[in-house]
Amino acid sequence: MSGFDEVIHAPHRLRITARLAQVDSMEFGALRDDLQVADSVLSKQLKVLTDAGYVTLDKPTGKGRVKTWARLTPAGRRAFAGHVAALQELVSADPSPAAPSGRTRPDRR
Repeated sequence: MSGFDEVIHAPHRLRITARLAQVDSMEFGALRDDLQVADSVLSKQLKVLTDAGYVTLDKPTGKGRVKTWARLTPAGRRAFAGHVAALQELVSADPSPAAPSGRTRPDRR
């Protein structure tokens, strides 16, 4: 499957990329709360996505507490769109026989 992406496919990473695809960027705490995951889970998954080049993290300096902002890169947006298209293709494909002829399980009543 051409657009299927093993990096994005993991459940937490799929949810992260889906959420980030809807916005320009999102603050770490808001993303964590939206996804209802622990800080450590989000940090670990964002690291994987960052290492893949799909997400950038920005910590703008300024007054007060420094907040981390996550953003999908153009490559991340393309990968996510391709992955979604591959999943849609998979679920909308014509069903094939469950098993070769003569090898189906009999109906037990």
